This record gives sequence, C-alpha cells and structure tokens, in this order.
Amino acid sequence: MTDTNRGSLRSALAALGVVYGDIGTSVLYAFRECLSSGVNDREGILGVLSLIIWTLASLVTIKYLTFVTRADNQGEGGILALLSLAFPESVNEAVKSKLAVVMIVIGVSGAALLYGDGVITPAISVLSATEGLHVAAPWLEPFTVPLTILILLGLFSFQRKGTESVAKLFAPIMLLWFVTLAVTGALQILRSPEVLAAINPLYAVGFLASHGTDALIVLGGVFLVTTGAEALYADLGHFGRKPIALAWHGVVFPSLLLNYLGQGALALREPATRVNPFFHMVPGWMLWPLIALATAAAVIASQALISGAFSITMQSVQMGYTPFINIRHTSHEEHGQIYIPQINTLLAVGCIALVIGFRSSDALASAYGIAVSLTMVATTLLLYFAARSVWKWSPARSAALCIPFLALEMAFLAANSTKIAQGGWLPLAIGAVVFLMMTTWKKGRHLLQKTFPETLSLREFIASTVSLRPPPKVPVRVPGTAVFLAGQPQGTPVSLLHNLKHNKVLHERNIVLTILTDRIPYVSKLSRIEIKDLSHEFYRVIAHFGFMETPTINEVIECCALKDFIIEEQKTSFILGREILVCTDKPGMPRWQKFLYVAMSRHAQRPAEFFKLPVNRTVELGQRIEI
Repeated sequence: MTDTNRGSLRSALAALGVVYGDIGTSVLYAFRECLSSGVNDREGILGVLSLIIWTLASLVTIKYLTFVTRADNQGEGGILALLSLAFPESVNEAVKSKLAVVMIVIGVSGAALLYGDGVITPAISVLSATEGLHVAAPWLEPFTVPLTILILLGLFSFQRKGTESVAKLFAPIMLLWFVTLAVTGALQILRSPEVLAAINPLYAVGFLASHGTDALIVLGGVFLVTTGAEALYADLGHFGRKPIALAWHGVVFPSLLLNYLGQGALALREPATRVNPFFHMVPGWMLWPLIALATAAAVIASQALISGAFSITMQSVQMGYTPFINIRHTSHEEHGQIYIPQINTLLAVGCIALVIGFRSSDALASAYGIAVSLTMVATTLLLYFAARSVWKWSPARSAALCIPFLALEMAFLAANSTKIAQGGWLPLAIGAVVFLMMTTWKKGRHLLQKTFPETLSLREFIASTVSLRPPPKVPVRVPGTAVFLAGQPQGTPVSLLHNLKHNKVLHERNIVLTILTDRIPYVSKLSRIEIKDLSHEFYRVIAHFGFMETPTINEVIECCALKDFIIEEQKTSFILGREILVCTDKPGMPRWQKFLYVAMSRHAQRPAEFFKLPVNRTVELGQRIEI
C-alpha cells in the first residue's frame, strides 16, 4: 500500500468522526418517525424502507458525493463557498446583476438556515439517545430531560478547549458505532430476509402512488435520513473529496442500509417494537452499552454541527455579512479548528431551551427538516450556476443535472412544510433572524462607505503636506512608524487626516494598510502582500486574506518581512478610526434597520481586537457619522 493510500485511509477514518456523525445518528429516530405517521402494514413498511434507501442513494451518493463536492472553492466547501464560486461578486459590494442579487439572497438564506439546524441537531440527537432509557428502565423516563441538559452543558462547556485534544477519540468511537449499526441490522435481516425486497425502487413508487397526500407526512420522516448531508459538503476542506467518499462507500452507506433494513425486519416481525425499533434490535444485556454508545455518537454528531456553525460564521465575517467577532484558533495544525465564544453561548442556550420546551425527540422531529430541505434547494440552485461558470457546462446540461435533484427536494420541502405549525416554524424563525442580521450588516457597511466624502488620493495628500521648501505649515516629522488602517485600497484614510488635523505631526515613516478578503478560501504567504512606495516615506500596503482565514497584524508583519519590508511592532503606532454612528432620516435604509445596524455595530468586536493589534501601541480616533 502506497503512502498516498495510507493517508487516504487515515483521512477517511477521521472523516467518520466529523463528517458523518449527524447522518449516522439519524437511525435513532428517522425510521421510528416514519412509522409513527400511521404506517403499519407490510407493503407500507417496505415502501418506507425503499424511500429511505433511494433517498440516501440519490441525494447523498449521487448529488453530494458525485457532483456537489466537485464544486470546491480551492478545496473548501459549504454553501457560502459555493456562493462565492458561482457568484464571485457576493464577496464584495459590486453586485450589479439582478440575478446575482437573487442568488446571493438565496445563498445567504441557506447559510442562515443552517444555524437553525445547528440549534436543533444537538438537542434531538442527544435527546433521542437518552430516550433509550425508556426501553431499558421505564422508571428512568423523568430523568431523560435533565440528563440531556447535563450532557449538552458538558458538550458546550468543552468547546473552549477545542476539539484537537479529543479528535483522535472521535473516529474510533464512530467506527465502532457504524460497525454496531451494521451488525445489529444484519442479524435482524437474517431472521427476516424478506425485508430485502425493499431494495426494489418499485416499492417506493408504489407507496407514493397508493398513499396519496398521506405520503407527504411520511416523506417528512424519510427526509430525516439525509440530515448531515450539508455538513458533509461543509467539511470538505478538512479532509478532501476522496477520503469523504471512501468513508461513505466503504463504511457509512453500507452500515446505514443494513441498520434501516434491520429495523424494518424487526418491525415486520414484531409490531410491538415499532414504537422504538432501534433500541429493540438488541438483547436486554446489550441495551445499556448501546445507550452509552448512542449517546457518545450523538454528542460527536452535535460536535460536527457546532463546528460547522463556527465555520459558517468565520466565512460570513470574511465575506462582510457578519460583524467582527472573537474567533479563536484551537489548533496550530488544522486551520478549520476554531472556537467562537458568542456563537457557542447562543447555540447552548438555544439547544437547552428546545429540550425544555419540546421534551421529546418525537416533538422535535416536527421542527427538524424544513431548514435542511430549504438549504438543499439553495445548494442545488447554486450548483446550476457553478456548473455553468466553473465547469463551463451548457445551460441544458446544467439543468439536466439539477432539475431531478430540485424536484426531489421540492417534494421533501412540501412534506416538511406540513410540519410548520407543529414546530417547523422554529428553524424558519431562527433563519429569518440570522438572515435579517446578515443582510442588515452588509447593507449598513455599504451605506456607511457611501457617507464618507470623497477624499484626496494618497499621492495628492502627500504632495499637499510635503514641500521642497520648509514653510511653517509643513507638518513636523516625529520619529517612528505609523500604520493607518484603511477600509478601502484607494484614497486617504480618515484616521490619517484626523491625526494630522489634531496632532499636527506626521511620523517619519507612514504606512496605509488595507486588509482585503479575496474571493478564494486561502491566500499564500508570498501572494498576500502588495507594497507600493509612494515616496517621502509613505507606503500603501494591501494585505490579501481568503474568506476562510482570520487576518491578524502579526501575519501581515511576517509576510511583509518576506518581501524585506520590515515593520517593528514595538516601534510602530497603529492608528485607526472609530465610528460613532447616529441614526437620521437620510435615505438608504429604513430607520428601524438603521437602529439594528447601530446596535450590531456597538456590540461588534472592535477592529483593533479582531486584527490583534498590540494594545499599548494602538490609537483610535473617534468620528461622529450620521447615517
């Protein structure tokens, strides 16, 4: 075996613990939810199993693993990465096409809805695992909710330490989980082999044809088997397409098929077990170990969604849809391992509130699915434009790929829409709030930039302050270096103008620094820095970062040194502006949205903190701005 193959196997094993946790724990509740919709005869059970099998095959195997994961943005995945790939203008303000505006709205909506999924997934996964106590010891039922809350508190408390220290534990646990799924399912199939007839897709077609509108309710349960498919795409950058596909085809898909068929076999043979077929598949002596393993798998599945929410937030910050926020990197080796305290707290509060409010995984299942189905629809729409722009496919070929997926997902969306009143409104409400905040911030920043008057070009400013003759008004040059942070790579930054106006001096060496987010996930160190010598010890430095990177001043200084442009941090003053925003009746945004933007701005992390500027070397000059 070559080193490359060994590396792929190791990555595939690691992917089990991160990528497939969510979809791997759907066996706890998905089939049970389908049966609770009134399916109780042989043909109905086989029809549901057939729908499950072919949904996994079509959406996960064909759509995501065969096509969507090919649409990677320099190795990175996720709906925001796909959005920047299909519509590069989504990363900046230069959006002119109406079609682009519509698709950006759809893409951002899909990202916002993933937060709703991120709140529900830990709650339903851990709750459904601890509900195995009902089977093992019915008298423990009152302790299910408190135990779930304790597990969630432990899970979210641990986030600040990062996943690096326990990452090696995740893969073996999930491998054991999938082996357990396969073995328990296979044993049941051996006792009732007639269940294998469900592999025939005609049973799925027959079920839909014979059950009419009632099939919509069942489809809502069937869709639960695909939860986690979007996480598969979002985690593409951590493992690569080949290891993720290898893990799916070699371990995950066969294990899921065997377990779902095994649950179906048990339900056919023993109708009394249909209340919770998963935990009835094992003998009594194995029930407690299975509950413990299921709980561990549910926690790991939750970890994957929490990490996904962190990654989405980081991409959103870099693309300008979210204010600066405290992002902590927890690994020196893996860039994607990050921790965001504010997001972690919000997710923890949301998950615990859901557990207390819904109290059972059955009730939560009604809230589950609508957000994922909408996000899948958004991904399919963006995939069409990515196929056109990246793969150079014709409109007909791109449509031929996407229309079948879109039709299937619209059917699932219709099915999940029937559950809006029972709880489906919850992820929609979370997504709507997140979408409103993301678009308000993007629109507010654009409006703020338009409020600044046109300034002199930096060369004109230098010419106006430097003369060959020494008249009295020429500013005094003081020793040292000053770095002025500027939001735009042209013009003279307001902080430089204010410094000259109030302090009446210029430093011996002046650097105007602009940090830009490019349309790609990562930028190499050698390509990161542009340096322009503007004469008279004035320089313009433009630092480029990818939308998956967190820019810091130390990284800028290190990359400048690679080009022999030395910035000594302890001999440099970092000067930047600080806006004091005041709402007015000026056009641009509704007044209520301006108030929201101002509130977000006041609670956002300051640029000095976000870029890790040295505290004792930083000066902020305030400016009152009416918007």
